[in-house]
Amino acid sequence: MSSPRTLVLWDIDHTLIDAGGVTADTYDHALHATTGRRMEHPVRVAGRTERAIITEILQTHEVEVSDLLLDSFYVALAEAFVVREAVMRERGRALSGAREVLAVLAEREDVVQSVLTGNTEPVSIGKLTVFGLDGFVDFEVGAYGTDHEDRAALVALAQRRAAGKYGEPFTVRNTVLIGDTPNDVRAGQEGGARAIAVATGFNDASVLGEAGPELVLGDLADTDAVVRAVLGVPDRPGGDR
Repeated sequence: MSSPRTLVLWDIDHTLIDAGGVTADTYDHALHATTGRRMEHPVRVAGRTERAIITEILQTHEVEVSDLLLDSFYVALAEAFVVREAVMRERGRALSGAREVLAVLAEREDVVQSVLTGNTEPVSIGKLTVFGLDGFVDFEVGAYGTDHEDRAALVALAQRRAAGKYGEPFTVRNTVLIGDTPNDVRAGQEGGARAIAVATGFNDASVLGEAGPELVLGDLADTDAVVRAVLGVPDRPGGDR
């Protein structure tokens, strides 16, 4: 019997890409489009889901939250990103090593790559498409910020989606979550995945290390090291990889 595949769940912002600072503008656009108000009270977004972020935005602007309004906000947010794609392409970038790691893992028959992100699915696809990274991941089995407020709950959802599509179970033993925030690490620990942190966002290695991931990487630049970490392959004696 062949070995089970490894499900790799990538965070997007500040793990794979830098969106060039367009996010704040998109929230303002979506808030205005759906309520007529402007963003006066910024909220913390790193490591959170869109459902949680948008709920807080609405509440802090004294707007009653409803499922209908949330759905309208998601649509307006996706439209805002489409309008700003050119700006994101000009100002943003794929982070160092991201393309190379994604490409190597995509070639492996024992790996399924997708995303676990606070973004909505359309925005996730749009962001990775802008930087030419969309072809390396299976968006159908990902989990998104509209699926649940709690990031940890997204892990089991992605595992179920992957199991349904690929016909094999995905558990903590063969699921890896990679992200740049303590919330990503917590999601893996509480949701049922190995957690690897990468210090390419707003949290340095010491802060990420305190969250207790399996490993903290400075970035994704060393392709072989990242692949070995994802597959759970220990370094060889003497440091050879």
